[in-house]
Order: sequence, then structure tokens, then C-alpha cells
Amino acid sequence: MVTLEKAKKALEFSEEKAKELGIKITTAVVDEHGVVVALSKMGGAFHISPKFAFAKAHTASLLGLPSGDIAQYAEEGKPYFSINTAFGGELLIIPGGVPIKKGDAVIGGIGVGGSLDVRQDVACATAGLRAFE
Repeated sequence: MVTLEKAKKALEFSEEKAKELGIKITTAVVDEHGVVVALSKMGGAFHISPKFAFAKAHTASLLGLPSGDIAQYAEEGKPYFSINTAFGGELLIIPGGVPIKKGDAVIGGIGVGGSLDVRQDVACATAGLRAFE
């Protein structure tokens, strides 16, 4: 279960990584239904970054895969073709969202937006997973 206490800890771990990388980000933590449990936007982060963070977390939670890993299935002729336009754009195939798992069960997702290098978003989201170990 994604508790508020663990979600806040995930935000801290994610922002610690962002500070280490010298970037400003937004981190979103959602439950297994993709509902926001906690969200934090660092001062100076892009104004649109909360939308990116939520969509990446939402996608990872609902599909059980890192948001960037879905891109390979979203090409024409693949099972998730045009998923990024479905559901009013709530799902993204951009890296930076990771599922939170307990065993094999997906219990939530963490999404990060704000870096100009999505590998940094992934690193910050992955750092947030430490709260659920």
C-alpha cells in the first residue's frame, strides 16, 4: 500500500537525487489506481513539470511498466499504438515513470518531470523507490 508517509519519503529521496544532479523537478507518487498520494514541485522547476510527473506516474502504475518502456509497444501495429493520445493525454510513453511493486503486485507509481534529460528523470524516480523497500 502506498501510504502518505512512504510517499513523502519517496519525494525526499527523489529530490535528493535531483539536487545531486543539479536539476529542479516535480515528483508525483500515485496509488495502484493512479490517484495522487503526494506531489512536490521544487522551486524553479518548469511550470508544466507537475503534469509530466503525474502522467508518468499514472502510466507506470496502471500499466505496471516504466513509462519509457511502453514506447516500443506504442508504434503502429503494436498493442498500445497511440496510447499517448488515449484518455485525454493522461498516459505518457516518455521515460521518468516507474511502477512501485510489492512482490509481483503493482501498488503504485512514481513519476518525475522537469529535467531536459529524461535519464535524469528516471534516476530521480528510481531513487524514490527506496521508500518502498
